[in-house]
Amino acid sequence: MRIHLQYGRDGLDVDLPSENVTVLRPQFVPGLVDEHAGFVDAVRAPIGTGPLREKIAATDRVAVVIADGTRALPSDRLLPWLFAELGHVPADNFTVILGTGTHRPNTLQEIAGIVGPEVAAGYRVINHNAYEKSTMAEVCPASEGIPALWMNREYVEADRRILVGFIEPHFMAGYSGGYKAVFPGVADLTSILHYHRAEMIGHPRSAWGVLEGNPTQAHIRKMGSALPVDFLLNVTLNHQQQITRFYCGDVIAAHEAGCAFAKATAMVASPRRYPLVITTNSGYPLDQNLYQSVKGMCAAAEIVEVGGEIVTVARCNDGFPSHGNFAAMLAEYGSAQAMLDAIYTPGFHLLDQWQVQKLAQVLLQAKVSLYSELSSAQARQAHLTPIGDLNEYLRQRVMELGPDTAIAVLPEGPMTIPYIEE
Repeated sequence: MRIHLQYGRDGLDVDLPSENVTVLRPQFVPGLVDEHAGFVDAVRAPIGTGPLREKIAATDRVAVVIADGTRALPSDRLLPWLFAELGHVPADNFTVILGTGTHRPNTLQEIAGIVGPEVAAGYRVINHNAYEKSTMAEVCPASEGIPALWMNREYVEADRRILVGFIEPHFMAGYSGGYKAVFPGVADLTSILHYHRAEMIGHPRSAWGVLEGNPTQAHIRKMGSALPVDFLLNVTLNHQQQITRFYCGDVIAAHEAGCAFAKATAMVASPRRYPLVITTNSGYPLDQNLYQSVKGMCAAAEIVEVGGEIVTVARCNDGFPSHGNFAAMLAEYGSAQAMLDAIYTPGFHLLDQWQVQKLAQVLLQAKVSLYSELSSAQARQAHLTPIGDLNEYLRQRVMELGPDTAIAVLPEGPMTIPYIEE
């Protein structure tokens, strides 16, 4: 069986020498015939609130928060439509904030690609910097074991706030979108570390497709609503990065409507667990580094047998990446259990520990092999088995396991979240 996998910008084809293959994909939803018309309808008749245009005065200073370059949000299409809808507001009144969280800042070239050259040239676009308190303002004092919350000063001092994002299942928060744009998107490092603490990430309901009783999502909403948000502009996307639906208006009401749609289209029932699961990280832009590619591994872990194998196909052209502590933590500890023991040590707080925690949980469940642009030494540093020739590796594994071995494939990685059918 030949299967096309999402990998980098162009994808790649693999040959599986087996007929016992189950391919799990999200329900394909065609893109809207007229995306702009869909946008106009959504912002003029939004969910749970009044029209966008009526909420923003010509004199308002407006903060617009969008995703950074690691996300597939079509900001280059959405922002021109947004500014046209708010044409009564001067361009100088807007500040577009890239909600980087703890990610590296985007370069000027990357920003032009994210927002489009016209917006980059005509509007103020800035990176959030979680590491520099001088660029932030305090929003909430410390209380009940929660550290003081600081947020990007441009966001705090704005008269109006608009959050732009997209909704898909998320491996900790249940779903992306909603208040996640602002928290952790424009929050300070200390607050982000507290949010990603081991007990929160390890909670059984901090999981794909779970909103009710999810402590991660609850914390996002508590912190994200510390300042009023005037309008949510969220979309759902198909694997061609076409907009399939708009969810606009009140943050909670619009977000939950979008989550219901994502659950119906992206969560896929699986009749069993598999000894071998092949996954991707949805291709560009999500598979640019190993840190993000943990998400595809976590999706596969939902249906892999204990002691089975996950083959991850992710380009990782940006390395681990080089910034942050992800690579250093993987190199420091000799096993997945040692990683978890360190992370659960009282008082342990380190940037990127949450992604190491998620990877360690997967590694304790299954062997993980990786086809990427990382070197063999880098893959082994991450406790992964490097793959040179993908087709040859799969041929060998099928031969070893037996030609009738059941194999599952997630060609679109975490855009498909499988679950065991009860």
